[in-house]
Amino acid sequence: MVKFYESTCLAEISNTDYEGEIKNVGDVVKIRQTPDITIRSYTKNSTLTHQRPEAAVVDFPIEYGKYFDFILDYIDIHQSDIPLQNKWADDAAMQMKIAIEDGSDSDGVFANIYADADSSNKGSSAGAKSGDINLGVSGTPLAVTKADILDQIVDCGTVLSEQNIPEEQRWMVVPVWFCGMILKSDLKDASLAGDGTSILRNGRIGIIDRFTIYESNLLYSTTDGDYTVWHALAGQRYALSFASQMSKVEHLDKVESTFGSVVRGLNVYGYKVLKGTALIDLYIRKGT
Repeated sequence: MVKFYESTCLAEISNTDYEGEIKNVGDVVKIRQTPDITIRSYTKNSTLTHQRPEAAVVDFPIEYGKYFDFILDYIDIHQSDIPLQNKWADDAAMQMKIAIEDGSDSDGVFANIYADADSSNKGSSAGAKSGDINLGVSGTPLAVTKADILDQIVDCGTVLSEQNIPEEQRWMVVPVWFCGMILKSDLKDASLAGDGTSILRNGRIGIIDRFTIYESNLLYSTTDGDYTVWHALAGQRYALSFASQMSKVEHLDKVESTFGSVVRGLNVYGYKVLKGTALIDLYIRKGT
């Protein structure tokens, strides 16, 4: 039977430039930052002031590991008309991606990164320049309705632009109901969506105000008063660095105490918000 999985999007929203440099839990990748070059005013016959830039180094630790380990009984192998080992290994790979993102797992990426958003990119007074954009705060989460959802997406774009974040490769990861709100909003009109076919008709959310929209059931959610609330995320690809490697994969044909073979694998990974100014924590609940 066909098996369905939660959608994952971590590879699409993060920078994965450092994956080839890791092998085991405990590895540390050294990331060199570009220093700020000082610009000074020049006057005739003045003495120049020299700058000696220092390239800061950020440690990117590979702190986490997850594994699978399953036994394939010889009777199952003999009686099955499909290659069970390959099918089960494929399932393990999908479950691994889900577990790494899962906001309900203390090691999951979505359970932790929202806290690293810059202080001007969250709360009820967001905006590095304006300081008056409401992105929701504990006790008063932002209520999302079909009437104002477009305003809230545009506000997120404003918050990033006030931090001088590039317009390319911006993204949003939102709960499934949030995408439903978009489909009920004014964007169901094709002319407003800038497309010949409305998103209500083709079912694709796509890009809104420079954000590529991803829906996810893996975002961190909790209870705030009478409401279930979510830490939805928005940002630019270089806000988050992520690295993952299957460091060990083993197939053991003969295993003590059982007639079967063992397949097991260890995935090591790490993630780090390198640019909190390029990450938004959108603290929301479903409005009416």
